[in-house]
Amino acid sequence: MADESRMTERPKETGHGPFPSGSGEAAGSREAVRRGVSRGKAGRKGRESMASGTGPAGAPADRKEYTKEASMPDTEKKTGAKSHKRPAGKKAGIAAACIAAAVLAGGGGAYAYMAQQYREAFFPNTSINGLDASGKTMDEVKSMIASEIEGYTLTIETGDGRTEQITGSEIGLRPEFDDSLDWILQTQNPYAWLDYQLNPASYSIDAMVVYDEEALDKRIASLSCMDPSQMRPAVDASISEYTPGQGYRIIPEEPGTEIDGAAFKEALEEAVRGLKSRLSLSEAGVYREAAVRRDSPELSERLEALNRYAKMEINYQFGSRTETLGGDRIHEWLTTDEAGNLAVNEEMAAAYVAELAAEYNTSSKAKTIRTSSGAELTVKGGTYGWRINQAEETKQLIADILSGESQTREPVYGQRAASRDGNDYGNTYVEINLTAQHLYMYKDGKLLVESDFVSGNLARGWGTPAGAYPLTYKQRNAVLKGENYRTPVDYWMPFNGGIGMHDAKWRGAFGGSIYRTNGSHGCINLPHSVAKTIYENIQAGMPVICYNLSGTERAGSTPAPAVPAPPAETQPAAPEQPPVTETQPSAPAETPAQPAGPGSETPTPGETAPAETQPAPTEAPVPAPPEAGQTETPAEGGPAGPGSDPGNTGGGPGA
Repeated sequence: MADESRMTERPKETGHGPFPSGSGEAAGSREAVRRGVSRGKAGRKGRESMASGTGPAGAPADRKEYTKEASMPDTEKKTGAKSHKRPAGKKAGIAAACIAAAVLAGGGGAYAYMAQQYREAFFPNTSINGLDASGKTMDEVKSMIASEIEGYTLTIETGDGRTEQITGSEIGLRPEFDDSLDWILQTQNPYAWLDYQLNPASYSIDAMVVYDEEALDKRIASLSCMDPSQMRPAVDASISEYTPGQGYRIIPEEPGTEIDGAAFKEALEEAVRGLKSRLSLSEAGVYREAAVRRDSPELSERLEALNRYAKMEINYQFGSRTETLGGDRIHEWLTTDEAGNLAVNEEMAAAYVAELAAEYNTSSKAKTIRTSSGAELTVKGGTYGWRINQAEETKQLIADILSGESQTREPVYGQRAASRDGNDYGNTYVEINLTAQHLYMYKDGKLLVESDFVSGNLARGWGTPAGAYPLTYKQRNAVLKGENYRTPVDYWMPFNGGIGMHDAKWRGAFGGSIYRTNGSHGCINLPHSVAKTIYENIQAGMPVICYNLSGTERAGSTPAPAVPAPPAETQPAAPEQPPVTETQPSAPAETPAQPAGPGSETPTPGETAPAETQPAPTEAPVPAPPEAGQTETPAEGGPAGPGSDPGNTGGGPGA
């Protein structure tokens, strides 16, 4: 025989009901606990007037213990039945006064007659399991309850709006009564019946049904709501995608239809034992809940962090222009690392920095210059200009974002220039016209010095390259070393690898066409006094602009001015070269020693300069550029020619 489930609890009262009083109060409470009965709240102070012993006229003395309610046992359980408070204070007194008045007015016999009716019947306004038991005997109530069980149907309401039903016949449901009804009847104080007219009582008894548990399990398994394919798991609360102008928000969790089997069976059995007509699975709490809810502190903390990062701005300043990086771009870079912490996608940040560099770098880009001859010229090649250090700027950008604080700053530069607005070389620069073999130095927009010079030997393929370059550094008393010789110079100012400006005391003339057959290895040979003036006014990073400009050729050369005698402790300068001849003399290759750092000066006597301890460089001849290396119309083309960073003075043509 299949297992049968029964309830052993006593009736639960939720309105009021008769409880013993007087000397029987303690006994009544003990009996309630012994039986496992739960009742509604007691407290009928209005009945104290009936606790004197005999009660109303005609009341037997052995019923006096029922004139006062017993105290509420600890096993009290509330039910869903409507609850009514007992009369208390003034209201209780009024009820007691009404009863006393009826007796004193000569109606004691009628009152006692009515009381006798309630020895075998339930008080007026009494309901049991939702059924009206007023004035009915125990057998009549049992018959009524059995009838309810016979046609019992439980409707199950799912969270997604579907319904299913279980009937009593499917699970072998039948009535089985214990002494609960008898207990309710026996604890009634018949002489308190009038009080129940004013205060209804409601009882819930779970001990009146038995069912086949195996049949119930099978029926549960057949329910469609228990089909795993019909179940939808709950969705955790989460953070939304970024919304431009609004940021992020929390998306609330979504309840699912995935049922906790044990909790469902427990709720179902409780409903059947109580003969309830409906069971809401949502109200019963049998669905598995989302692990993360909208009020999760961790979720709120993450939301706050995301919105802080997404609402920040990095404002880059490029002279009078500003480039703003805001949340509409930053939010795409936010990720979570292995520890669950917010991080910034480095590749995306680097790609943005590369975009900045492409837009705002001017290094290696063509420059437009108004030459000293009045012609406007586009100069291509060289490395002068602004250049963002992309690796360092990417690191700084990520750090700024993770700080959550908006920033206004310049990017991290690898190389700076003179100006962000207008031309980037400013108004302090050296202008070298390779065609005219003439040089100009401007300081703060004013001409400081000009002079003829001798540049790279075209016949030997050592022509000086055109382009705009930053001065790498400057050095006093450098030694220019060639393949088989070394020659000291007083002023050395490199700007393009091993090519630089320096004094050439061995030359007797400058300018004209000397460079075509008797030029240097690529350097700009200057009169001593001119080299000195430039040296005293130039700093590392200042622009040196070399160009070819057709139509500016000069026929004659300029004799070299007198050179001051060197100090006695310094090696004498090399003998001056005679005027230009048909034969190319041996000119020293000019690749001096490097100073400690950019812009440093090393006033070391010629023969003791640090360069003398270094191996001689390999001289790579530079092909001669055409005479018309530039056009007179500004060009928009990209960078051209060799590129190098400041401080790079590796091998190349010398003087």
